[in-house]
Amino acid sequence: MDTLEKQVESDFFSIHNLSIAFGGLTAVDNISFDVAKKSIFSIIGPNGAGKTTIFNCISGLYTPDSGKIVFKGEDIIGLRPHKIAIKGIARTFQNIELFSRMTTMENLMLGRHIHIKTGVLSGATFFRRKSPAAREEIKHRERVEQIIDLLDLQSARNQFVGGLPYGTQKLIELGRALALEPELLLLDEPSAGMNTEEKQDLIFWIKDIQDVLGVTILLIEHDMKVVMDISDRVLAINFGKFITEGGPEEVHKHPEVLKAYLGEDEIIDQTA
Repeated sequence: MDTLEKQVESDFFSIHNLSIAFGGLTAVDNISFDVAKKSIFSIIGPNGAGKTTIFNCISGLYTPDSGKIVFKGEDIIGLRPHKIAIKGIARTFQNIELFSRMTTMENLMLGRHIHIKTGVLSGATFFRRKSPAAREEIKHRERVEQIIDLLDLQSARNQFVGGLPYGTQKLIELGRALALEPELLLLDEPSAGMNTEEKQDLIFWIKDIQDVLGVTILLIEHDMKVVMDISDRVLAINFGKFITEGGPEEVHKHPEVLKAYLGEDEIIDQTA
C-alpha cells in the first residue's frame, strides 16, 4: 500500500489528542488514533479505562476539553448527536435502549427517521397507495427488511421486543443502528450478555456488515476472542491513557495489556 493510499484511508476518521475530565478526574488523556475506511478497529481496556467516554465524545453526548474528532475531513466536536447521525455515524450502547412495547420492525423503522422526507401535510395522504408518503414508507420498509434478513431476525419481525431473549435484543439494537445507513458504526460491547453460540454468530454478522455493506466499524469489546477474530487494528488504553496500538496478536501479547487485564501477580504465576 503506497503512502498516498494510506493518507486517503486515515483521512476517513481520526482522533487527535482527545482529553476530557470530570470533576478533576481525567477520563481520557491525550488519546489519538486513525481508523481506515471499511476496517474494524477495536478499543480494549479494563472497566473504567475510558472507552465508552471516547464513544460519548464521538457521538456528541460529551464535549471534550481538548483535541479533535475528524470525520471525512470535518472536525465534528460541538455538533449535536442528531447532526452527527446525519453525517453518517451511528452507535449502539452497553445497555439496551429499545422500546420494549414495540415490535422489532417498529424499532428498526425508528432508525430510518433521519431519512424520512415526508412532512405532516404530505403524510396525511399516507393511505393513498401511490402517494409520496406511501411510496416512501415502502422504501423504508424494504430497507429494514434487508437488515432483518442480514441479521436473521425474521422470526422476531412482528414480536414485541420486551419479550425476546437478551441476545436477540442486542441484535435488534445493532439493526436499528444499521437502519441509519451509517458509514461509521460504533459498537459498544455488542457481545455483552451473549452466550458462546450467539457470540460466534455476532462475529459473522459484524464481518458481513464490513464486507457486504462496506461499513467501517469502531468496536469496544471485553471478549478478547471476539476482538482477535474480527479486528484489523486494536488500541489498548487504561485509566484513559494510551498503552499500545497495532495488530490483534501484537496488542494481545503486550506486557502492559496483560498487566492491565490480569494484574501483575497473575502474569508472574503464568510465567513462573
